[in-house]
Amino acid sequence: MTERIWFSEPNIEDFSKGHKNTAVDAMGIKVTEIGDDYIRGTMPADHRTFQPFGLIHGGANVVLAETLGSIGANLVIDPSKEFSVGQEVNANHVRGVREGYVTGTAKLAYRGRSSQVWEIHIEDDKGRLSCISRLTMAVVPLKR
Repeated sequence: MTERIWFSEPNIEDFSKGHKNTAVDAMGIKVTEIGDDYIRGTMPADHRTFQPFGLIHGGANVVLAETLGSIGANLVIDPSKEFSVGQEVNANHVRGVREGYVTGTAKLAYRGRSSQVWEIHIEDDKGRLSCISRLTMAVVPLKR
């Protein structure tokens, strides 16, 4: 059995409300599942996320990856004491996607006092790897 990593019980509905009228909303990104140690979400492969050649734009993959990793990073800390912000993100795009949806799964790879590293795998509708991303998050104490 996998150990639960969240500071408090996550609620998918809260993320939907918080992303209203943002890039996440405009691109059709949805958080679909929160497991004991991962967050999963989808993004459509359509006109909102394509580059000119009819493939998902690499930057759209990065938005999906950073969205999922950022949510996770803020769920493993005590929000009354600190918050997490993106520090660095990279992505390797290994397969183009022309239709359907992509699904990203974010997992915590490293957790320290002042930083976290998240690994996000993005797959197409057939479960084939499309992108691997790594996100480094800074953990910032709240000012009192």
